[in-house]
Amino acid sequence: MVAGRTDAGVHASGQVAHVDVPVPAYEARAQKLVRRFAGVLPPDVRVRAVRVAPADFDARFSALRRHYRYRITDADWGADPLHRHGIARWPRALDVPLMAEAAAGLLGLHDFAAYCRRREGATTVRELQRLEVVRTTQDGTIEIAASADAFCHSMVRSLVGALLAVGDGRHEAPWPGSLLTRRERAGAVVVAPAAGLTLLCVDYPDDAELAARAILTRRVREAPQT
Repeated sequence: MVAGRTDAGVHASGQVAHVDVPVPAYEARAQKLVRRFAGVLPPDVRVRAVRVAPADFDARFSALRRHYRYRITDADWGADPLHRHGIARWPRALDVPLMAEAAAGLLGLHDFAAYCRRREGATTVRELQRLEVVRTTQDGTIEIAASADAFCHSMVRSLVGALLAVGDGRHEAPWPGSLLTRRERAGAVVVAPAAGLTLLCVDYPDDAELAARAILTRRVREAPQT
């Protein structure tokens, strides 16, 4: 069980997973387990640490929030070759302050149906706690930081796609926020390329609060009335 799914082509530098194994089997291999994983996994997957988790821990349902970063460049020459696998390229110049203004209108607890691929029986209500857009001073790459208690399928890339539509002049800054009134996916929102997105890390509560958090996460939420 992993903390969150990632689409094909999306990266994760801080993915968390749990698995149930017999205690004797773990204890017999614990000291060399990370090294053994390195020997059998493909080169684009690494296990950095392994430890025994509390009995109530669930990698997915115990999570408080997840943090993503999307990196994109609008430079004429494209992405730095050394970082090309983690930076998407955009063919038109982007207005970062306008994108940041649009991002502010998406924060909070909302039904993000317009930005999600709906799954039968699943809610699209999420609390978007952070959505910031900055242009780095080092190489001019644009970074979009997104944090939420959870994200539904394709939500981050769809949010980025809406911000890009504002940044390159196709829509005004209020447009992404206006879509929150919809209860179905918005066809006008183009999903941003997968390559720019990375799951950075996942936050969890103290051990004593894990079980309560898992119960709360499993509840089907409804968007607040406006």
